[in-house]
Amino acid sequence: MKALILVGGFGTRLRPLTLSVPKPLVDFGNKPMILHQIEALKEVGVTEVVLAINYQPEVMLNFLKDFESKLGIKITCSQETEPLGTAGPLALARDKLADGSGDPFFVLNSDVISEYPFAELIQFHKSHGGEATIMVTKVDEPSKYGVVVMEEETGMVERFVEKPKAFVGNKINAGIYLLNPSVLDRIELKPTSIEKEVFPRIAADNGLFAMVLPGFWMDIGQPRDYITGLRLYLDSLRKKAPAKLASGAHVLGNVLVHETAVIGEGCLIGPDVAVGPGCVVEAGVRLSRCTVMRGARVKKHACISSSIIGWHSTVGMWARVENMTILGEDVHVCDEVYSNGGVVLPHKEIKSSILKPEIVM
Repeated sequence: MKALILVGGFGTRLRPLTLSVPKPLVDFGNKPMILHQIEALKEVGVTEVVLAINYQPEVMLNFLKDFESKLGIKITCSQETEPLGTAGPLALARDKLADGSGDPFFVLNSDVISEYPFAELIQFHKSHGGEATIMVTKVDEPSKYGVVVMEEETGMVERFVEKPKAFVGNKINAGIYLLNPSVLDRIELKPTSIEKEVFPRIAADNGLFAMVLPGFWMDIGQPRDYITGLRLYLDSLRKKAPAKLASGAHVLGNVLVHETAVIGEGCLIGPDVAVGPGCVVEAGVRLSRCTVMRGARVKKHACISSSIIGWHSTVGMWARVENMTILGEDVHVCDEVYSNGGVVLPHKEIKSSILKPEIVM
């Protein structure tokens, strides 16, 4: 089987992290976002993953070459010269996806994090015999999204309602699809939306089915949702693979600490924290609801909450970093500095406090 991951554009909402690497390579739960998806695809027998990309393909491919051999899966790029929306990339990668086997193929949005129940999706797709299956997830505020109206019994999709004013349902498109090769015949090589143009036509022919995604779901394409997504992901690890989480007197709730990271005496870490490879957390540090990425250093008695600390950055002694502060790569926050929601571009030194949320160029 094959899979197409819609990588797309510049990842502007996750800047300054995406100024250093393309968005799918930003770490989430101590490994690049896209690797969570590729590993889950490999588990259900996918042999080739095609990345639909219009930005820095060489960076992506160079990085993923290592994983190709480790995971034993082929990873290729399909590069757009102009943005093609969410369906155009399928037409562009047609030759890679339609290999004559007749097997369905996966399509994923690269920002989506979940438990990826691909085996159940394959089973459901085969059982209904339709042309396409989309995964849907239940949300509390459906009015912010496009709602999928479906038959509860069979899962057949009746219609889509964009940002409904009155309640029509609470299930939205989760950005995970399994499509028969015949879907490719419905898509022209031009900027096209799969959600607004292709799926409604398949639904009109009674060929589109939806499966409700079990477990958690989050689009982690922006910082606040990234932090929420980390909490949901660690919750899921607690249920499925608790041995991967840290334990001990210094740990509160769900915490993921890479085996190469060093944690000092008298720290209190958690809940909902990921500490990446090669990080050093010195004595007396307090971390909660945050990610500390590869090679970062947090000095004595610093306090970090609801923030993302980018690769190889430093947070000084007694510094306080909170309220969606995002440090890009190689940012140095000096001792005793306070950051309230500062978004700091790479390679900067912060010598004075950031008292209200602002971008530091």
